[in-house]
Amino acid sequence: MNYIPNTDEDRSKMLSAIGEKDVESLFRDIPEASRSRSLPDIPEALDEIALVKEMKSLSAKNTGLSGSVSFLGGGAYNHFIPSVVRHITSRSEFYTAYTPYQAEMSQGLLQAIYEYQTMICNLTGMDVSSASHYDGGTALAESAVLSCNHTGRREVLVSEAVNPNYREVLKTYSLGGKFSVIETAVKNGVTDAERLRSAISENTACVILQTPNFFGCMEEMAEIEKMAHSKRALLVSSVDPISLGILASPREYGADVVVAERQSLGNGLNFGGPYLGIFAVRKELVRLLPGRVVGLTRDHDGKRGFVLTLQAREQHIRREKAASNICSNQAMCALAAAVYLSFVGEKGLGTIARACLSASSYAKQKISELKGYSIPFSSATFKEFVVKTPISPEKINKKLFDKGIIGGFDIGRAYKGLEGHMLFCFTEMNAKADIDRLISVLSDV
Repeated sequence: MNYIPNTDEDRSKMLSAIGEKDVESLFRDIPEASRSRSLPDIPEALDEIALVKEMKSLSAKNTGLSGSVSFLGGGAYNHFIPSVVRHITSRSEFYTAYTPYQAEMSQGLLQAIYEYQTMICNLTGMDVSSASHYDGGTALAESAVLSCNHTGRREVLVSEAVNPNYREVLKTYSLGGKFSVIETAVKNGVTDAERLRSAISENTACVILQTPNFFGCMEEMAEIEKMAHSKRALLVSSVDPISLGILASPREYGADVVVAERQSLGNGLNFGGPYLGIFAVRKELVRLLPGRVVGLTRDHDGKRGFVLTLQAREQHIRREKAASNICSNQAMCALAAAVYLSFVGEKGLGTIARACLSASSYAKQKISELKGYSIPFSSATFKEFVVKTPISPEKINKKLFDKGIIGGFDIGRAYKGLEGHMLFCFTEMNAKADIDRLISVLSDV
């Protein structure tokens, strides 16, 4: 084999050292019926020129955003990424930086993470932020673990309006037996407040809601906060960070834990990842915060320095005391988010959020006027909304795709009873002309 440097003499010495006569004897425990005596039919190796052509040919089979207009959301969003984000994150000292185990050798990376944490706290209004998680779904599931550890309870309530992928991750976490998951019903595109009220009990560790939720609708978080806290349960809020440019921060309506998918802020769609998860809490919960927290301190000479203040994970403390086994802080993606927020600023984020709201409001009005289409939920929305369609979403998306348009998400794939419904998303990347194109094709359908 060309890529294995061992000579026959090397192999003989290694076999002799372990007391075997040949390589074949290493595989004696594999049943004969499970062993192959011939190599798979693998093509011969290509030279570099042919390999590049082959890879480009394969990648061309994917439909990217460069030649299409997209109205697809549902958890991953097409937002503009300023060139400064890629420029800074492409610097070698960032993209080659390793986990900052030794603080004295990792001051630049630690400072970048510290700045990221600070921006998350400013954005959410919370006291402490972790150094980011794998993604929004993982962060949401970890919030349930934190809530159970804090309250000593083992029941987690989650709205059916929460992203179905996030709920699947949450259920997977529950398989370890630490908690049970109870899903609460939806009414008019938002959590049914009365059904939720009746479901909350003395066994409830937390109530998990998403706002804007998966249908794009705004939840009545202040009302639900009173319900949760009346039973001494925690309120977990999953948010769209872009929406916080114009909406109240989670701290303002009493959230105890804030989680989110941060892909919208400076990270591309990337065919599904890598992404990063926001996780921020009230200061009373900091000891249960999964992952890491970077802190600011002074050395013995009085100089400012950055350190890993908290590392409540099993690699650093006793396993039974660990808050989580999260081992990565998604530092590169967090850096991109920090650069993005630094660049757009508070006013810029508000401008982007208003652009999303304006585009979606215009599209909602136009679609509602089309024959055969209707808006099933009257609840207020941000940048996504659900549309009831006259024919199957699959057929509509095919028609749109033929016109160079990536359509909406078929809601019926995730929700029984909502077959024939689509979720459309509108961001600052969708100009009025793009929306008019969409309306024209929908009208023809």
